[in-house]
Amino acid sequence: MNYVGLIIKNPFRNKTRTSLAIIGIAIGIATIVALGLVTGGLKESTESTLKAGGAEITVIQAGTDGFLAGNVQKERITDIQNINGIQDTAGVLRTSVRLENGSSSNFGPSGFIVNGMEVTKLNLAGIESIDGAYFSDDDANEIIIGKTAAQNLNKTVGDSIKIFNEDFKITGIFETGNIITDAGAYLSLSKLQQLTNTEDKVSIILVKINENANATQVGNDIEEAYPDELATTSAADQIGRINQGLSFIDTATWAISLLAIVIGGVGVINTMIMSVYERTREIGVLKAVGWRSRRILGMILGESIVITLLAALVGIVVGIIGVELLLSLTTETQGIIQPAYSLELFARALGIAFLVGIIGGIYPAYRASRLAPTEALRYE
Repeated sequence: MNYVGLIIKNPFRNKTRTSLAIIGIAIGIATIVALGLVTGGLKESTESTLKAGGAEITVIQAGTDGFLAGNVQKERITDIQNINGIQDTAGVLRTSVRLENGSSSNFGPSGFIVNGMEVTKLNLAGIESIDGAYFSDDDANEIIIGKTAAQNLNKTVGDSIKIFNEDFKITGIFETGNIITDAGAYLSLSKLQQLTNTEDKVSIILVKINENANATQVGNDIEEAYPDELATTSAADQIGRINQGLSFIDTATWAISLLAIVIGGVGVINTMIMSVYERTREIGVLKAVGWRSRRILGMILGESIVITLLAALVGIVVGIIGVELLLSLTTETQGIIQPAYSLELFARALGIAFLVGIIGGIYPAYRASRLAPTEALRYE
């Protein structure tokens, strides 16, 4: 028996009370870890979205979000290209479809997104390489799908999918790193316009600017040239808005961390006070044989930290398993959101647990260290 051995073994002399304290703290830690994994995954996806794609500016119809609406005049694709600072433009028509199995749940509330685009302009959407071949830029029933879509649909090159009651052959599978793009598909712009009866419309116009041009200035020039008709947004603007939303999740995570410290601290205080109360005579014996007050304080404080660090390990494991199960069982997020593991997140969880151990154990430890040996030995 040694000092460290006592610190490690003593908390488990009352297994029920210690287990309840561990569960209470572990729940808070698991929540912190789960939120951190998901938030980190969303941030990484956001960053990859910023890096993916060759277009710096997206032009939409004024007053709309431009995601699925197809109300931008097709002629504006060439009109905009004449504005100073613009290198290339491409029109994209988007629509949401239900697949042959009648389900669109694998692709979120918007369903399976199909994009119509000229094959020579795909680089503006971030599609630089492909496994297989590109679709024909005519009215052929050919389509390319993203890696995430291929995984969710269990499709590969040469298979077919049915949209608009027509079979389309998958000629290639692409990967851009953009979570939205990789969950959708692309086919010929003229073909999709024909299928949707929107021959003279597109949903958005992608704009590639010159190397020395300023995206903000070019965007303002487009809006001034077509006031009340067109609006612009840059990739940086979109990322900024997404990150602003994610900052609220970060705030919530820290709030939960604070709550975990308070609740966990109260639980540890209760557990350790009861432990000191039950071991009053034992502590008196230790002091009678020569243990100093600081050694008693260190022992009780160490026991408190052992409980909270064990709770942290349990919470981390539960948080990881919970997130993995949730993302694998929730079809809307399969292949789209990946948890972001980082040493910083796990260090934060362990740091919070350690802080809870200090806060929860300091008073019981001080109380134990102040016990008078003669009074403690008389205690029954």
